[in-house]
Amino acid sequence: MSMMRAVKRRVRAILPATLFLALAGYFAWQATTGTLGLRAYAARKTDLAQAQTVLTAALAEQADWQNRVAGLQPDHLDPDALDERARQMLNLSAPGEIIVPLKNR
Repeated sequence: MSMMRAVKRRVRAILPATLFLALAGYFAWQATTGTLGLRAYAARKTDLAQAQTVLTAALAEQADWQNRVAGLQPDHLDPDALDERARQMLNLSAPGEIIVPLKNR
């Protein structure tokens, strides 16, 4: 009987510390691997950096297209430059023109 009391006394002494350590271990585990933990934070940072890179590229492309569209306005359009560009793209020339090939830059 005294042996049972000694066991119960030791269990009662060890149980709170064990429960506290288990609870602290659970929170430490969640802090590192949980959905709001350190690993998830690192993954979100990586995703944010990739999204910012994509956003920068998209904004640059948008600015390029806005410049192209602005150049098509009638008050910005130069007929000589348009004719030169159209001939260059279509690889055409007028009958009396002299063509001088240039090296690609």
